Amino acid sequence: MAAKDYYATLGVSRTATEDEIKKAFRKLARKYHPDVNPGDKAAEAKFKEINEAHEVLSDKDKRAKYDKYGENWQHAEAYEKAGAGFRQYSGGGTPFEGFDFQQGGGSFGGSYGGEDVGDLFDQILRGGGRRRPHRGQDVDYEVEVSLEEAYHGTNRMLTMQGAKPEKLEVKIPAGVNTGSRVRLASKGGEGVAGGPRGDLYLVVKVLPNTRFERKDDDLYTTVDVPLTVAVLGGEVHVPTIKGSRLALKIPAETQNGKTFKLTGQGMPHLGKNGNGDLIAKINVTLPTKLNEKEKELFAELAKIRPAGHAS
Repeated sequence: MAAKDYYATLGVSRTATEDEIKKAFRKLARKYHPDVNPGDKAAEAKFKEINEAHEVLSDKDKRAKYDKYGENWQHAEAYEKAGAGFRQYSGGGTPFEGFDFQQGGGSFGGSYGGEDVGDLFDQILRGGGRRRPHRGQDVDYEVEVSLEEAYHGTNRMLTMQGAKPEKLEVKIPAGVNTGSRVRLASKGGEGVAGGPRGDLYLVVKVLPNTRFERKDDDLYTTVDVPLTVAVLGGEVHVPTIKGSRLALKIPAETQNGKTFKLTGQGMPHLGKNGNGDLIAKINVTLPTKLNEKEKELFAELAKIRPAGHAS
């Protein structure tokens, strides 16, 4: 069974404010309320999930425990004795290189050596008897990076909290995309009864960019082209993710919406050589605040080439 993700249930980010959580809950509650969906078992089940998520995330104490322990937040006290979490940290530290990189998604939460986490907590809570060693919990932690950071690669500082707290500077490689995962072996939850630690997975989320849209490793942008340049031909400059600007020749009679490909100016291919492409879409801009001479010239053009004239 997949681990419960209360944030996903309400459709909010893990950094959502109390007000955002409340608004999301009210919107979903109105949609799935049993009174609105009489006899609909699926809607009833969804409404219960929404209520449960709201009950936890709207309570500061419960939310803090959930953020640290996931769906086993109610066993926080027992887990304090059995494992540990971590938090993001900014400050000095030494570089850490012992990690693997994975591309693609994965479920949040984790398991102990293949055993159900709930069964393990039952064993801890019952107490008594000699406990068998269990591998620590694998932990997922979302890390937000800008598109520029995803292009160049970046570092993040983490503080691991456990029996022996340690600070790690983790390298996030160039080319990562939303859903990319950086694996830190044996840096997750501490094992139980002498068992090995689980792994820590940094799950990357690339934030939206105001200038570029990313599709796989290609980038898309819009470039304004004056009407005169679009008609007669000329040159414009296209911004790149690197911060530079590249000259782009515009042929005469270029139509609005036409695209040009700038090869190799997109995002790096993760773990491979080369880059994607930058696709520049032309936006022809019309002149404004025309003077009398310009208006006369456009009027002459209209006589020569009236509306509806064949291309």
